[in-house]
Amino acid sequence: MAELIPIPSPGVPFEYGEPGAPVVVLVHDWYGRLPWLERYAEALAHQGFRVVVPDLFGGFATTEAETAEDLSAQLDVAGALAEIDDILQLARSQGSTRIGLVGFSMGGWLALLHAQSGAADAVVAYYSTLGSTQHGIIPSPVLLHFAESDEWDEGQDPESFIDRLKDHGTPVTDFSYAGTAHSFANATIPGKVDAAAAALAFVRTANFLEKHLLE
Repeated sequence: MAELIPIPSPGVPFEYGEPGAPVVVLVHDWYGRLPWLERYAEALAHQGFRVVVPDLFGGFATTEAETAEDLSAQLDVAGALAEIDDILQLARSQGSTRIGLVGFSMGGWLALLHAQSGAADAVVAYYSTLGSTQHGIIPSPVLLHFAESDEWDEGQDPESFIDRLKDHGTPVTDFSYAGTAHSFANATIPGKVDAAAAALAFVRTANFLEKHLLE
């Protein structure tokens, strides 16, 4: 596998903010835990959250799409969901009583899957949905950020996913960002990022989390 980038603290979650504050788990995309997530986490921590960023790829990341696809294909989904469980259990033991999940692409898919457990009080997914065969009831409010240009498998398109959420009674808010493509929030990938859209999506995410976790 080419173009792998070793990352700091392999396998160890990064933590920001004060223990005991409402916790937000940031779940990285298929490129891995790249540096832009540190800035995103720090910005959320400044809003009053405890933010935890796991490494689901065992100490490696990439900036190449082909390598990212290989990394994501090797992901242990059950293990990733269990790692989120462990993070939440520790946060609760430290006094956190409110829980948010924020995921990007692959990480958004994991966040939406995990939210079906009922553990989260709010979930945010960037350019991600669940297919009809994966979709159960998500009891928490959901915020979805979509790129204007993206590709979806049958049954995973945003319209179908949002309709299923509404059918199940899930409160859902969605935004599409003009002129953007998949991964527009990933600031470590110059060819993907749209700085203006990423900034607006962050503000909307922070406001959503404040409403459901801090108020």
